[in-house]
Amino acid sequence: MIDRNLLARLDAMAARDRETRSRLLEQGALYGDYAVAMERVHRENAEALAALVAAHGWPGRSLVGVEGCRAAWLVAQHAICTPDLQRRFRACLRQAADAGEVPERQWAMLDDRIRFNEGRAQRYGTVLDWNEDGELACTLEDPAAVDLRRRSVGLPPFAEALAAHRAEVAAEGGGPPEDLADYRRRAELWARRTGWR
Repeated sequence: MIDRNLLARLDAMAARDRETRSRLLEQGALYGDYAVAMERVHRENAEALAALVAAHGWPGRSLVGVEGCRAAWLVAQHAICTPDLQRRFRACLRQAADAGEVPERQWAMLDDRIRFNEGRAQRYGTVLDWNEDGELACTLEDPAAVDLRRRSVGLPPFAEALAAHRAEVAAEGGGPPEDLADYRRRAELWARRTGWR
């Protein structure tokens, strides 16, 4: 039976994340540095999700339904300012995916997010960043097998997803940094300060 109270709490967290993102996009402050307002939402949501998981276990389909499951994943995926929590969420998602409680792709995308923040190659190619050619791209572990891995977790082919994401960022007004070296230097400093590296 769906726990409507937990579902409402998760929906509220996801809504707050989306509303903050939309507001920052309208202000032209979404791309570039990690906005303080977005980081605050991500941190508070991650801590709230951690408390919920400690009390009830991972919110999978049988506890909160498909929508609640998706909201919990969104919070976990955006918990980039809390590395220990995000890694804990990845372990919970692995167990939930193995039990059929969440889609396998949720774990795959969170694993890629963590690998990206740790400065490692991704397995599925779901987190993109700017390269030297001014394009969104990513470093893949075993690129020749990426589509096989993606298919195994329910993700579309890499080239298709890459084109869609590039188009979405362009439509939102996102573009490569003017100074890629400085952008990467600040990203590395953030990763070290936050505890990813």
